[in-house]
Amino acid sequence: MAVFTLADLHLSFAVDKPMDIFGSLWEGHTEKLSEYWNYMVKEEDTVIVPGDISWAMNVSEAEEDFRYINALNGKKIIMKGNHDYWWQSLKKLNEFITEKGFDTIKFLHNGAYAAENLIIAGSRGWACESSPSAEDRKIIAREAIRFDLSLSEAKKLRGDSDREIVAFSHYPVLSPGEETSPILEVLVKHGIKRLYYGHLHGVKEERLIKKAGGIDLTLVSADFRMFTPVRIN
Repeated sequence: MAVFTLADLHLSFAVDKPMDIFGSLWEGHTEKLSEYWNYMVKEEDTVIVPGDISWAMNVSEAEEDFRYINALNGKKIIMKGNHDYWWQSLKKLNEFITEKGFDTIKFLHNGAYAAENLIIAGSRGWACESSPSAEDRKIIAREAIRFDLSLSEAKKLRGDSDREIVAFSHYPVLSPGEETSPILEVLVKHGIKRLYYGHLHGVKEERLIKKAGGIDLTLVSADFRMFTPVRIN
């Protein structure tokens, strides 16, 4: 049984948000996504989706997007991205998927999950295109706390086993020009060796920061990965 990841699905079955306005690569992206996903992923596998799931503004609008995700092969662990305005409390989200029978979906928020030989943890994160404002710094500090909570839960879940804890973030953990950040420092403190993230689109691979603090940093946004889930175990 395998574990995969892919971020930034950007679904919009019930709202008018066509993704092809962002370039020809996005034309027919839901058809490509389901084809490549179901080719790679088997029913018994797990896929972590670190954010930007749906353009919906509430869970009612997101229902068809979740129906699409639920029908894809495998179990899905979904995280929050910056465009996931439908996100509510875990209690309400869990009530929603239970009511609708979306039984292949779970949400990751301030916690952790076991997935085959791995422990999965992480949070949305935060990033800035330029020098962070005072408000940005507050958000980054809050997200660092959420990473700490999630990774602490992951260690409890791992117990005495040697299972690797793998971290996920919607945003990259470093902004341009940074060598470290409060979130990266939390990851280093917990001994994390791999982090997968999304959010970035149209970026050239040679411009990516691929390692920091001894941690491998891997971009898995859907368009960057040609809408194909990336196996991580």
